Amino acid sequence: MSIRLGAKLPHSGSLPARLGVDRMAARLEAAGFDSIWVSDHVVFPQAVPSGYPFSADGRPTWPMDVDYLEPLVTLAAIAPATSKAELGTSVLILPMRNPVYFAKQAACIDVLSQGRFVLGVGVGWLREEFAALGADYDSRGPVLDEWLDLARLCWTGSAGPFEGRHYRLEAPIYCKPTPVRQPPVLIGGHSRLALERAGRTADGWLAQLSMDNLSEQMIATAVATMKAAGRDGAKYRAVLRVSGAERRMDELASRLGSLADAGATEVIVDVDWSSDDGAARACEALRAAVA
Repeated sequence: MSIRLGAKLPHSGSLPARLGVDRMAARLEAAGFDSIWVSDHVVFPQAVPSGYPFSADGRPTWPMDVDYLEPLVTLAAIAPATSKAELGTSVLILPMRNPVYFAKQAACIDVLSQGRFVLGVGVGWLREEFAALGADYDSRGPVLDEWLDLARLCWTGSAGPFEGRHYRLEAPIYCKPTPVRQPPVLIGGHSRLALERAGRTADGWLAQLSMDNLSEQMIATAVATMKAAGRDGAKYRAVLRVSGAERRMDELASRLGSLADAGATEVIVDVDWSSDDGAARACEALRAAVA
């Protein structure tokens, strides 16, 4: 069985100030995780009429007034504290960012990490956050496609003129440094549109799941949808962000084989930070199942 092991780096709440994101990242890499991931929000509204798509009742599962470090800044901070693990976003809400500025940030993170950046992106769900940032929520799907096209142009070192439906560069620009490698792109989301976008325009899919709704059949169907929309012979990544696993690590370990058979190539888990060896114990339990 071949499946990679990733860990979610906590960069919200009290842990970053208490433990340090750089020290936590170093601990995750030393424990043996293949990748380290951050999530994304820039601001939260004080009232949340938008429905959260990953909870049964549509309510966010965390307080809105929590400290939340920006993900790309966080990756820049942990890049020098690590040397082997891939550094990824799970997921970055790209349509609410300026595409050229984002492309510059992503290239810099890839250079700082010596080619270890992985870009997971999604269209987002929080309309009020888009409004606070002056971004177009209703067009976020087409905007995501266009922003990725423009970022890939910027990653060549120059871009423009560029005439898109949502953005234009009237004159050529330099955008340097260029990435050490072009960052792999993973598309987040569970809709058919997201899965087809993953196959058509990206290098894979990034799912948001919990231990309670983890389904090998759903994963197999989603991977098949992605591949059917994609390029013949392409090798796609199917990365599963599984919440709640820190309390059920042995259970998840017992299912890694069936998840790999369904098409999963990597799992991302939270770890228990209440003890110094929480990260090591989590990775050891999972690694024993894939050995």
